[in-house]
Amino acid sequence: MNKLYPWQSELWQHWVGLRTRLPHALLLKGPQGVGKFHFAMNLAQSLLCEKPGEKGYACQSCSSCHWFIQETHPDFRLLQPDILSAPEEEKEGAKKPARQISVDQIRALSDFSNLSSHQGGSRIVLIHPAEAMNANAANALLKTLEEPAGNMLIILVCHKPQQLLATILSRCLTLSVTAPPLEVSSAWLQRQGISNPASLLAQAGFAPLLALQAAEDSKAATEYLDFLKEISQPAKLDIFTLADQLQRTEPAKVILWLQQWAYDLLSIKLTGKIRYTLELTDSIINISKDIELVNLLHFQKELAVAKREAVHPLNPRLLFESLLLSYYRLTVHHVH
Repeated sequence: MNKLYPWQSELWQHWVGLRTRLPHALLLKGPQGVGKFHFAMNLAQSLLCEKPGEKGYACQSCSSCHWFIQETHPDFRLLQPDILSAPEEEKEGAKKPARQISVDQIRALSDFSNLSSHQGGSRIVLIHPAEAMNANAANALLKTLEEPAGNMLIILVCHKPQQLLATILSRCLTLSVTAPPLEVSSAWLQRQGISNPASLLAQAGFAPLLALQAAEDSKAATEYLDFLKEISQPAKLDIFTLADQLQRTEPAKVILWLQQWAYDLLSIKLTGKIRYTLELTDSIINISKDIELVNLLHFQKELAVAKREAVHPLNPRLLFESLLLSYYRLTVHHVH
């Protein structure tokens, strides 16, 4: 495993203080892109390590660490959707990898829990992301948590804890993994060779790993900039052409872009400041002048509703057309 990210050292120290009284279930919650999964993997390897260091880190040299690095440790199970285990492009006609954690994956834990620990220590299950469990899987996990096996720790990594059953949450010790301060994220990205970290961080909701991913994906970066160019000139906006171009883009991503743009329109009106699209400050100022505050708030509410329904839109193109039409009506005053 790689070392922890620089913003996780304090959280690690907190965890080390807890490891002498291990819970049966641990919930690592926080926004996507701040390193929760990486932290959880370090934590799991450390608990399985035969001779962890003074600060609790895995030694990287014992037989247990070698097994863990090679993904063959007999006392460790990673449960995640197939799409994360095999994200490569599938052959045409092949079955698409699942995006959910199935009930069969959770039920297999009962066999694992009944096994003797290979090294006489802990057995660890890591579920990532926990909100990917379908309803049957979540209920099966609840039964496991209600009758926990000795010396087995279940770690749930979760971006959206509000989507988990309250009864599951109540049985977990919770550690919050927050986004690091802007200066820490910026410094880290600069060390990765990123020259414009502030803009990327804003685009990524200040999640450093998402910002790095965006920097390495030139196609996605171009797509985002093209989108901003279109909506920054609402009077010239061709709603149907843009909606058609966006069809291959994840609906949740497009809605997030619109939410960030709407946030900046509201922020410039109320505080004179911009958070996400600093490079388009002049456009934001000009567009915001003619927007009625009540209409902008209504548009934000419409985006919030669309975000909740964006996981399985029946027709992404119609969704984009509807949202872009609302934006056009909001910004081009002669339509009102």
